[in-house]
Amino acid sequence: MNADIQSIIARMTLEEKAALSIGASAWTTTPVERLGVPAMLVADGPHGIRRQPDVHMMGAQSLPATCFPTASCSASTWDAGLLGQLGAAIAEEAIALNVDVVLGPGVNMKRSPLGGRNFEYFSEDPYLAGELAVSFVNGVQSKGVGTSLKHYAANNQEFQRFSISAEVDERTLREIYLPAFERAVKEAQPWTVMCSYNKVNGVFASEHHTLLTEILKDEWGFEGLVVSDWGAVRDRVAALRGGLDWEMPGPQARRVQAVVDAVRAGAVAEAALDEAVRRILRIVFMAQQTPKGGAFDVDAHHALARKIAAEGMVLLKNAGDLLPLQGHRRIAVIGRAAQDAHFQGGGSSHINPTRVDVPFQELRSRADGAELTYAEGYPADDALRPDLMDEAVGLAQAADVALLILALPAYKESEGYDRTDLDLTAQQVALIQAVAKVQPKTVVVLNNGAPVAMSAWIDAVPAVLEGWMMGQAGGAALADLLFGQATPCGKLAETFPLKLADTPAHLNWPGGAGVVRYGEGLFIGYRYYDAKQMPVLFPFGHGLSYTTFAYSNPRASAQTFRDVDGLTVTVDVTNTGHMAGKEIVQVYVHDRASGLVRPEKELKGFAKVALEPGETRSVAVKLDFRAFAYWHPEYRRWITEDGEFDILIGASAADIRHTLAVKLDSTLDLPCILDRESTIREWMADPRGKAAFGPFYAQMEEHTRKLFGGADGGIGIDIMDMMGDMPLVSVLMWQQDVLPVHPEDLVAGLLAQVQRV
Repeated sequence: MNADIQSIIARMTLEEKAALSIGASAWTTTPVERLGVPAMLVADGPHGIRRQPDVHMMGAQSLPATCFPTASCSASTWDAGLLGQLGAAIAEEAIALNVDVVLGPGVNMKRSPLGGRNFEYFSEDPYLAGELAVSFVNGVQSKGVGTSLKHYAANNQEFQRFSISAEVDERTLREIYLPAFERAVKEAQPWTVMCSYNKVNGVFASEHHTLLTEILKDEWGFEGLVVSDWGAVRDRVAALRGGLDWEMPGPQARRVQAVVDAVRAGAVAEAALDEAVRRILRIVFMAQQTPKGGAFDVDAHHALARKIAAEGMVLLKNAGDLLPLQGHRRIAVIGRAAQDAHFQGGGSSHINPTRVDVPFQELRSRADGAELTYAEGYPADDALRPDLMDEAVGLAQAADVALLILALPAYKESEGYDRTDLDLTAQQVALIQAVAKVQPKTVVVLNNGAPVAMSAWIDAVPAVLEGWMMGQAGGAALADLLFGQATPCGKLAETFPLKLADTPAHLNWPGGAGVVRYGEGLFIGYRYYDAKQMPVLFPFGHGLSYTTFAYSNPRASAQTFRDVDGLTVTVDVTNTGHMAGKEIVQVYVHDRASGLVRPEKELKGFAKVALEPGETRSVAVKLDFRAFAYWHPEYRRWITEDGEFDILIGASAADIRHTLAVKLDSTLDLPCILDRESTIREWMADPRGKAAFGPFYAQMEEHTRKLFGGADGGIGIDIMDMMGDMPLVSVLMWQQDVLPVHPEDLVAGLLAQVQRV
């Protein structure tokens, strides 16, 4: 294929090359008919295909397709295999709808629960998001359909999303905001990567040479094409120099001409344009290898959507084992979402579903002789309606149990704008409080894409089920769980805070004057709450079941291990209850001592296991080099350090069942990074620096203490401890009279010595 592509490029005119680097429509590449280059068609698709009937339209009703649960729900399955099945099903629908590349998945971090697009993203944790993305991408591409990993990078809010500059330090980028992209690229090779709208440290992502070329293509080995988010390109020539291969949407005659003029003027090398063309042609011809058309199995895909929804819903609270509902003769179903199913978010991922399971109808069909009554409870807008509340309270009071199904309305949560709070509507909060006051057996089911505050009402209700944006089959999945035909097994892929003011980005959100500063650095999600020792509503990884699980016999494959060999952690899990269920074992790593500050613990592995009552199975989780490494901004690489680590095995970030102590031997031979400004403490911490400077240390200490008046420095402090954080050259400047050479020459000699080693 490469030889054919090079032959085509050699025969293309400059104008044809420039045209190919920009779309021909809202959804297609530019064909070159005289050379046999067809158009390639793409469509939105993180959780279902949004295929426009006209490629020149962007917002018309799309062709029918399965609306699967959104990413906040599918991520809560913690099931990589299930995400692979989701990807394969979406690919089958893409083939039937003549789509070559699906624009998804989205792997941006959930920096704040206010992010309007959070429902499209997997997690606050880069490891979990990366693992799920790998499986989704592999699932789609196993069918010969491409994916578009998005939105690269640091795209974590809707406020000024087309222009704001995300100001983030290199280590935070490398450890938090890039790893999910990195993992998906290295392990699954998505056909395309979509750059984001925003700037990163002052440079538009569409023009960012460091991100697009140096990191994505050169360092990670990305083989596909980089496409812009729709409308993200400001300067096509600058974007071409940065590494953006394909601008969307099109046509853009003026920008095509700008590329032609820039190449002719020498402002951009034709070789750079040729490389973009090569990458585009490679994907176009890969897409042509998969025949398109036909039909997809509507029923099978609806069933898969139901399974994902059931496994992604999270049982947050179940006091007194109120759920599953059994033996109740009268059930009051309250909330307009019970009749008007709320199963997806607004924006570019909005799907025209093949059909929709209505929760109230599904509940009634499974009620086993119980009488179900319905009350709307709250209106579609944010109005306060006492009449609706009075009706709901009356039904609840007359029933054996009340079931509230509440959806966060689209005006509070959607692509295009961020949330302003974490609250349900005022009517919904008042409704919960009023119903719970008359009905002690009240279950709250939530349909939303991101955390909501619950402190105003959660103590008054015994059971809460997080249903998310549950997809078109969510109503049936909800009935399965509520009546015990399925056992909840979902766990949170993000922390639910007690209140907005507790959230990590609160003081830096959403920014202003064109800039948003990621002042919390590494500490987003559970990393922040751990560091602050701050209570949360529900921790990362939390999720209840109708059964119980015991963890026993934890063990590591080695007590001392080399970083390159990694480590396997194993634990036995027993279903100690009376129902079959699935448990998600989470493995976190804690570094007891490191050269730079690290989070208290970080998720580095997980496994999902299905168990019958009384059954025990051993669960093994492999930890690799990166599980123990961190990005060092001075070495500009991932490093490990000799030392002790704790391996934490838990059912959530706050429910650690076992801790194993292990010792790591680093195999890295790192260069010396000492310089003229290095402190005494840094010299003594560096092995080469200590060997070179150590012989001088005792003499320097003795003279320094004399100079400053004894052990306490004459001023009531440990003078050497204070000077430990001063540059060596500065301390030596006070000792010139006892040094054989000038302090600057001495330090220069020491540096030459350590840097030769």
